Amino acid sequence: MSADKQSRRIIWAVAIGNGLITYDFTVYSFSAVIIGKLFFPSGSLLVSLLLSLATFGVGFIMRPLGALLIGNLADRKGRKAGLTLSITLMTLGTGIIAFTPSYASIGWAAPLLMVLARLMQGFAAGGEIGVSTAALMELADKGRRCYLTSWRGTGQGLAALAGALIGACTTALLTSEDMQLWGWRIPFILGMLIGPVGWYLRRQMTERPTQATYRPSLKSMFTQHPRALWFGILSMAGPSASAYIMVFYMPTYLVTVLHLPPIFSLLCACLASTVIFLGTPLLGAISDRQPRRKPIQYLLLTGCILLVYPAFLALTHGVGEIASLLIIMGYVALALTNTGPSSVMMLEAFARHHRATGISIIYGLGVATFGGFSPFIVTWLIGVTGNPMAPAWYLLATLCISLFALIRFPDTVHED
Repeated sequence: MSADKQSRRIIWAVAIGNGLITYDFTVYSFSAVIIGKLFFPSGSLLVSLLLSLATFGVGFIMRPLGALLIGNLADRKGRKAGLTLSITLMTLGTGIIAFTPSYASIGWAAPLLMVLARLMQGFAAGGEIGVSTAALMELADKGRRCYLTSWRGTGQGLAALAGALIGACTTALLTSEDMQLWGWRIPFILGMLIGPVGWYLRRQMTERPTQATYRPSLKSMFTQHPRALWFGILSMAGPSASAYIMVFYMPTYLVTVLHLPPIFSLLCACLASTVIFLGTPLLGAISDRQPRRKPIQYLLLTGCILLVYPAFLALTHGVGEIASLLIIMGYVALALTNTGPSSVMMLEAFARHHRATGISIIYGLGVATFGGFSPFIVTWLIGVTGNPMAPAWYLLATLCISLFALIRFPDTVHED
């Protein structure tokens, strides 16, 4: 098989696996209200929604463990081994969500199975993102690293778009009764069918040979790269919170807080995903033309800090549907198209034999700490304070943390 054909196969294998994670998170967030009613019944719609969002977030508890174990597996046994394990676990978790009966049918077993599925998916996602990012960067020469690595984010944007479109179609075509009875399961069943395709492609991957004979350990990784690890984790604060609030939580926010139509909220998610899908590889290509990785990230982070408060102020004051779409699209373009340069900057800070583990820990802990529970946190804050501006304050805090971490992140570049 030619090198170009093998490279394309690896890109597809990575994109499909990462896409499955994003797709499942997207359709779960869109179904959060229904899942709350069916699996976490209570006397309060707010409590049911909070329990549903907490279950969405509970998978992130397992991300650091998945990052450690799957990332270290990929550094010891190869990227293929880590990627195959992660997509297998992710597909199984999606299947459990798709076919678990409701609380009315099997009682407490229903929410327990839902939590188990999210834990399984969280473990898989913890290793998936870091290992796949390392695999993509190692395909490219130095002049194309940001562009090629950006395809992980591009695949996630396309998957989020697919999830939003399927959610919009089922919402438009089915009655609310049918959606609650069985329609909400359709997107999960479709997602479960994607998994075997990605598994097959990953099983057919060939690894790039390495000359290293060093067997990496977790202890050596922590002692050799502490600054890259800790400031890398902190740098994930703004992007993680932005992704889970502006893409995954935004449909719920628009419907339950701003009282906009469900179809409009799903359209917003579709357009946000399209911006990520189109903007991520474009920014990656632009970043490859720059001599350093940090300047373009300073520009984007500063723009987000300046925009986030006025954006939510306008949304909460009812600027209209078209203006709301433009505001959200603008913020997403600044906050969520930076996958290429940010990932490459972090990957280059680690030696190759620590690269998959290091980037997995950064993503696993960073997203778990700042992103996964952000929908729950802002929903709770809105419920307690009655202030619909709570997401803006949370995002502003995380963006400032990311800016501080970017300033402190090491400029050391480890070549293969």
